[in-house]
Amino acid sequence: MKYLETYLNKIISRGNVQLADSISKTAEELGNEHIKNFSFISHEIGLLFGNVQSGKTGQVFGILCKAADLGFPVFLILTTDNNILQEQTLERVKSDLDGFCVCGENDSGLFIANELKEPVIVVLKKNFNMLRLWSNVFNTTGFMKGNPLFIIDDEADAASLNTLVNKDRQSSINRYLDSIKNGSSSSLYLQVTGTPQAIFLQTRQSGWHPLFTHYFKPGKGYLGGDFFFPKNGNSDCITYLDGLKEPERNVVLRHLLVSAQTLLSGDVVCNCLIHPSVRQSVHQSFADKIEKQLRWCLDNIDGSFIAELKKEYDLLHPLKSSKKEFNEILAFVQNLVRNQLIKIIIMNGKADVDSDEYEKGCNFIIGGNTLGRGVTFPRLQTIYYTRTAKKPQADTMWQHSRMFGYDRDSSMMMVYIDEQLYKLFADINATNNAIISQVEQGIDDVKIYYPEGLNPTRKNVLDNDHVEVICGGTNYYPFDPDNNTIEDISDLLNPFSDDEPYYQVSLRLMKEILSHVKASPDFKITSFLAILDTMLAETPAAQGILIVRRGRDVAQGTGALLSPNDWQLGGSFPRKTVLTMYQVTGKKGWGGKQMWVPNIKLPHGAVYYDVIEE
Repeated sequence: MKYLETYLNKIISRGNVQLADSISKTAEELGNEHIKNFSFISHEIGLLFGNVQSGKTGQVFGILCKAADLGFPVFLILTTDNNILQEQTLERVKSDLDGFCVCGENDSGLFIANELKEPVIVVLKKNFNMLRLWSNVFNTTGFMKGNPLFIIDDEADAASLNTLVNKDRQSSINRYLDSIKNGSSSSLYLQVTGTPQAIFLQTRQSGWHPLFTHYFKPGKGYLGGDFFFPKNGNSDCITYLDGLKEPERNVVLRHLLVSAQTLLSGDVVCNCLIHPSVRQSVHQSFADKIEKQLRWCLDNIDGSFIAELKKEYDLLHPLKSSKKEFNEILAFVQNLVRNQLIKIIIMNGKADVDSDEYEKGCNFIIGGNTLGRGVTFPRLQTIYYTRTAKKPQADTMWQHSRMFGYDRDSSMMMVYIDEQLYKLFADINATNNAIISQVEQGIDDVKIYYPEGLNPTRKNVLDNDHVEVICGGTNYYPFDPDNNTIEDISDLLNPFSDDEPYYQVSLRLMKEILSHVKASPDFKITSFLAILDTMLAETPAAQGILIVRRGRDVAQGTGALLSPNDWQLGGSFPRKTVLTMYQVTGKKGWGGKQMWVPNIKLPHGAVYYDVIEE
């Protein structure tokens, strides 16, 4: 049986030819590059990186089918520790993939009875008890001692990584994942996520840093980071909360209006998402606020409510449907309000909500952490986001961006958010684009940077001994450097006179200059070269400032390399990379020889993260 061909034909039969083409492209590229040449005696790990809610599941299924065509007999799909998500994934596997023996968490008997006559797909959530159970199943049956295992870890940056790395111990889930993959004769472990920050910051010796990364672009009609947080900062779908006197009323009126337009146009659902905090008491408080505004609508249903709704109506310009007449919209909304056909749904650890509760009608969904990672809300058109954190994490914030997706009407999207929070999201999107650019250009050592105060991920999965933080605006120079040859650097710097205070140059020239410097352990040349690569991946013609000074009689180890004037000059370019090259006489240290000593200062306000391998 040709598994990939069968899967693609099923997608085409559903009328989605473009999706089939996209999946085929991803499966063939990754299959031919990394699966076809798999040795079947090794344990390898890779990363499939796509935008949040951009259709990773379909791409994963295509890769799985390609691997089955190439001889893998057992597949393990891991979801986050969420019963609903695990069940949804299991049902989707059963409906989408033909010719496989599909096992849920309680189907060990089916797995054993099948005896690998058909390729097996096991769908588990990343739960300690489930992983322990199936680790024992794989080990005791003996099937895996002579067969490879293909593991697909959805949201691989969540739960899978070792949260005890800085305590020289191994967290339970990470330990059992190790046991499962290493218990087979060989394995290919595919990490899948839209937020790979924590994964890229793993060391290679940890066994969780990907050996290869494949990025797939979202399909046509996807609304993602560049739509909501464009570089120019101007988005029609953003309303800042700072300027609203009664934000809950604005949110309610907007969502009632958009719901009417959506449902009258033939759709069955329209959702509003409210994300205020992780605390359950706050969720209830916001539910009460929405209920209060709906009562106001009812109390003023034939009065001021009409005028307020008309204001919103005049601003509405639907793209996917013809705009309905106001009287039709008004009658529909009045019916919703009068007959209490609007649902307020709280989703958190205390309230277990099934997805069918928000698949129909007009809904307000309120929650915290349960709103992230893998949970999809159909026709989500209105978002009210107020969640803040003392030490915000980029990957967590991005995973809570449930507004991303395909089935939205772009012209009716509205996000209510604090201006400061919007800026954080815009910064995260900029770094995401830089990561994508690096991956697309084939850069193996992907670098990550964020503004000060925004962490890339949770600290408990980063090895403190190996993750180095390089701060923009700080002057870095080596204590005990050396040059490959002083002549090579002198030739490169020959066109640049001491008489000029500074020169604007390409970052590519800076890279070439630094490549001739042998740094000391306190100054990782490779780190700075990789950071320059990151900047060039995002802006190929990126420019910096070069300052050249010769014959400097500077003493080694005095705590500062630059003269006060040069320090001040470099500081006058806060948004640029500044490389200052001092040719020291060698009379006061420096091994008694002349050499070029670099001082580099990266743009202010940014923090760069680098993984230092032993």
